[in-house]
Amino acid sequence: MDKGSFFGVFLAVAGILAGLLIEGGNIGQILQPTAALIVFGGTMGAVLLQFPLRTVVASFKRATHAFAPPRKEHNHMIQTLVSFANKARRSGVVSLDADLQTIQDPFLRQALMLAVDGTESGDLRKIMQVSLDSMTESEERLPAVFEAAGGFSPTIGILGAVLGLIQVMHHLDNMQEVGRGIAVAFVATIYGVGIANLFFLPLAGKLRLRMHAEYMEREMMLEGVASILDGMNPRMLEVKLGGFIEEQSRGKEQMERAA
Repeated sequence: MDKGSFFGVFLAVAGILAGLLIEGGNIGQILQPTAALIVFGGTMGAVLLQFPLRTVVASFKRATHAFAPPRKEHNHMIQTLVSFANKARRSGVVSLDADLQTIQDPFLRQALMLAVDGTESGDLRKIMQVSLDSMTESEERLPAVFEAAGGFSPTIGILGAVLGLIQVMHHLDNMQEVGRGIAVAFVATIYGVGIANLFFLPLAGKLRLRMHAEYMEREMMLEGVASILDGMNPRMLEVKLGGFIEEQSRGKEQMERAA
């Protein structure tokens, strides 16, 4: 679990609500179902108009990675590739065919399958790079969904406020109702601006970071398999692949193993 994401959401919401309460307000003032319906419904409608339904559904599924990212054992992956290098050095690359069924990652399995089939390292790099670029381009659409939602929601919030003010104009004969109506109308703006800057845009940024880490991991896999084909010394391969791991991530994994 990413504690930073949970703490960030809690801190943002708690700070805003605390400020409201300190100023003498109450939470009931900003709980307006009508405003929420306008903002969330309008934003989702605009997003569905811009993106295919399959992309929108995939983006919300991937959103869970911002709070619970898949566990990545980078050091374990490096050791796996080094063991493949040792085996290929002793018995040849074809001997790795027996290990294909044990590989869970489809990208690594495909790269190793090409290597076993006798593909040259240069051709393997080109083939897998095309696959990597295609996967990256497809995944880039997922955070773009939340970026678009972050752009739409403040405008939809203003639209909701205007609609509320139109209703207020019908009660100009009662100033008490006018004041209450104006306060309710601007809640839609709060929802629009708040959901954009506290959820949609930060979530898009976090997903891009997650996808960059996944891209680097696939690059490491590709470089490892290509280096095995080139006959690189396993110890040199381990040092080379270690360069793909950030020092912070490496230290975190070491502490977790020690614990």
